[in-house]
Amino acid sequence: MSVREFVVLGTASQVPTRHRNHNGYLLRWDGEGILFDPGEGTQRQMLRAGVAAHDINRICVTHFHGDHSLGLAGVIQRINLDQVPHPVTAHYPASGQKFFERLRYATAYRESVPLREEPVAADGTLVQGPPYVLEARRLSHPVESFGYRITEPDGRRMVPELLARHGIKGPDVGRIQRDGRLGEVTLDEVSEHRPGQRFAFVMDTRLCPGVDALAEGCDMLVIESTFLDEDERLATDHGHLTAGQAARVARDAGVRHLVLTHFSQRYTDPSAFERQARAAGFEGELTVAEDLVRVPLPKRG
Repeated sequence: MSVREFVVLGTASQVPTRHRNHNGYLLRWDGEGILFDPGEGTQRQMLRAGVAAHDINRICVTHFHGDHSLGLAGVIQRINLDQVPHPVTAHYPASGQKFFERLRYATAYRESVPLREEPVAADGTLVQGPPYVLEARRLSHPVESFGYRITEPDGRRMVPELLARHGIKGPDVGRIQRDGRLGEVTLDEVSEHRPGQRFAFVMDTRLCPGVDALAEGCDMLVIESTFLDEDERLATDHGHLTAGQAARVARDAGVRHLVLTHFSQRYTDPSAFERQARAAGFEGELTVAEDLVRVPLPKRG
């Protein structure tokens, strides 16, 4: 059975707290797992969340600040220790190649799993599906940073009432899906358009065109909201977003489910992020992320 869910491994910015680990997130997309921004302690959080090294097919790093990347060394070694039976691909800013290499070879270990390095140097498509298209967009942060967007190709959904009207059942359903018609009946007559799901992951950044491009029309947007609105100037100075800014991006982009994360240790009341997001006019589903929660992607519209 296909599963599409977002597993939160850590939600703290800069430093961990008693209740929040450094960043780390796994997107389960049917039979594939994409690990985003593994910060320090990600291995242990994976154990607590029931995520295995075998679940990782792809690693996407937004930038090389420690809270988003220091866990790479342990994760890569665990992939090899557990002899994951498939290759793993890593995407990260090309300008941080030296940091990636240092983390990949931080200590001695036996390499047993192919790790494909596919650094990102500019906006554009990284993977052309199926089962999805993976894109990157440049963000605005003191070091080079990229956000990631996953788009499922549009498809068609078979409509039982229309199939029954035309007397199509059993193996014939598969035939018309495969061939596009069955006798005089076309696929369009017994099905309807099904938009592909869209997911975006936006970490450390100020407001910029890349944020808007990544968020546009997403079923789920995972986005940093390091600061509350009263500290907007501080957020801008350090290359971050506030809860209200993130929510307005989601509102204007038509996002269905907004996940806020990457919280500064200065705040102790998570509900303040929800209040400010709602005050900014976002009316869709909203999750203020906590470590180890699982957030299912919204069902297709």
